[in-house]
Amino acid sequence: MPTRRLSGLQKDVLRLYRDCLRAIRNKPEVSRPRFYAFARREFDKNISTVSRTDVGTIEHLLRVGRRRLEQYMSSNIQDISIVDMRTSDPR
Repeated sequence: MPTRRLSGLQKDVLRLYRDCLRAIRNKPEVSRPRFYAFARREFDKNISTVSRTDVGTIEHLLRVGRRRLEQYMSSNIQDISIVDMRTSDPR
C-alpha cells in the first residue's frame, strides 16, 4: 500500500508540533504534563474547526503557533495553567 505524500503545509504543521514537543523537554519535569496537555489541546482544537483546504487560516495558525512557541521556550516560563472554559462555572 503506497504512503500518501504530505503537502508542504502539512509538513509545516507536523514540524511545529514536533518543535513544541522538543521545547517541552526543556521545562521542569513537574510541569511537563501540563505543557504536553496544552500543546495537544491547541492542535486538537484546530483540527476539528479548520478545513484542510483553508490554507489562509492554517498559515495564520502556524504563524501564531510559532510566536507562542518562542514565548513558551523562554526560560522564565516554568509552568502553564490550563483552564477548561467548557466546564468552568462563572459563579
